[in-house]
Amino acid sequence: MIYTCTMTPSIDYTTYLPAFQSGTLNRTSEVYYYPGGKGINVSRVLQRLGIETTATGFAGGFTGDYVMDFLKQEGVHADFIATKDITRINVKIKADTETELNGPGPNITEDQLAQLTAKLQSLTKKDWLVLAGSLPNSIKIEDYRRILATCRENNVPFVLDTSGPALKELIKEKPFLIKPNEHELGELFNVTINSKQDAIIYAKKLVESGIQNVIVSMGGEGAILVSANHVLTASAPKGKAINTVGAGDSLVSGFLASYVTNNDTMAAFKYGVATGSATAFTTDLCTKEDVERLLNEVKIETVEWM
Repeated sequence: MIYTCTMTPSIDYTTYLPAFQSGTLNRTSEVYYYPGGKGINVSRVLQRLGIETTATGFAGGFTGDYVMDFLKQEGVHADFIATKDITRINVKIKADTETELNGPGPNITEDQLAQLTAKLQSLTKKDWLVLAGSLPNSIKIEDYRRILATCRENNVPFVLDTSGPALKELIKEKPFLIKPNEHELGELFNVTINSKQDAIIYAKKLVESGIQNVIVSMGGEGAILVSANHVLTASAPKGKAINTVGAGDSLVSGFLASYVTNNDTMAAFKYGVATGSATAFTTDLCTKEDVERLLNEVKIETVEWM
């Protein structure tokens, strides 16, 4: 079972209109309501790719109920810890420019954290954990490290998909996979990543520190993967980017869906890039048919590393 953990889920209220004017009334007829959060996105796409998954984290109030009901209707197991705080609503306005208004994450009590910790620490080597998204300040970084350290000790492979200081600290627990973009990779080393060659150099440093796989997403330029045995580049299929937020989460889903089935890093990388691209070209998350349609457009090249 692949478990995803989203500490700060949301309902994403997304609206499309030709132009947005602040300080006045804007009307739109095209709106969408989806459960949001990086881990939730990973679970939704995994389910669409035929992989059983459980989404967990914290949820509360009528918005939390909506998130759990939505996931259950899509076939995703929803096993969230209840909070008194109402799960946030994030407003995303897509017009000639894109505007976002994100609500605050929940305040997590010690009891709620203990419940989630016990749940995650009961995973076995037959399970996977994806810890993704923003991490609330009400939980100390040491608590996250304890959870991940227990996973490592229990031989539970885990994926870490967050950013900022939390990513810099938690990669010390040597995850199976991380997926920074080029800006997040640069932040880890206080440098600017200007090319795929730069990305390969610094991704290699992360692998040497004990991380098994590093995928660096580079937008329209594709992605690179570095592991102990591979240095690969992937070109992205051509298309109009509509949903860039969920594309990275979908890349993780596609990679895992392929890897847990075939145990082939190169094939998983190709499938992941196709999955991320398929989501980028749609208003919601991709379907398996979308991915299969793009798969042959993804070109993987091996880079000779000296």
